[in-house]
Amino acid sequence: MKTNKSYQKRLKVTKNGKILGRGTGQNHFNAKESRRTQLRKKRMSNFAMSNKAKARFLINLK
Repeated sequence: MKTNKSYQKRLKVTKNGKILGRGTGQNHFNAKESRRTQLRKKRMSNFAMSNKAKARFLINLK
């Protein structure tokens, strides 16, 4: 099996093994959000993945 490269590029693995990724629904319709909310949406947050999904998509990722 190979690592899914398109999936891997959207994620970041920290040195302690946490997986970070962008949340969904942030590309548009943000004009009415407060500035604080807009900036919070830019941050990467914890990306919950099951071990089965990690084994399938992120094989060679350390």
